[in-house]
This record gives sequence, structure tokens and C-alpha cells, in this order.
Amino acid sequence: MKGADRGAGFEEQDGFTDEPPGKEPVMHLERGQFVAESSQPVPRASLSARTLAGLWALRIFSIVVSLMVIYTFIDHLH
Repeated sequence: MKGADRGAGFEEQDGFTDEPPGKEPVMHLERGQFVAESSQPVPRASLSARTLAGLWALRIFSIVVSLMVIYTFIDHLH
């Protein structure tokens, strides 16, 4: 009889809700409340040096590949 006497609201057990997908509590906020909550800055994540180095390598790689694509596009215009 675990779910037999559920009310109109939702129950929370072990961090999970029995709301269907798309019906999270944030969907019940008024527009002003949602704007106020979503405009708060998120603190920067603390990452290890290895992760930061990997992210910088990925940034540099994507810039180099982007420059190669732009060069190839311009070269084929002639």
C-alpha cells in the first residue's frame, strides 16, 4: 500500500519525486519567481589541474580546426 494514499501534491523519497517528467517543481513557479531564481549566478566548479589542462587543449584544438575549415573554404572560393 505504498502509493495507495498519495495526495494531490508530490512526495519525495530518497531524492526522487513521483512527478511525471516535465512536471518538475520549477514548472509551478510564476514568471517573476522563475526569472529571480534563474538570474542567480552559479559558482565556478572546482576542477583539477588535469581537467583544466584538458579543457584548454580542447579549446585550442577547436580553434585550430576552425581556422583550418575557414582557410579551406576561402581557398576553394578562388
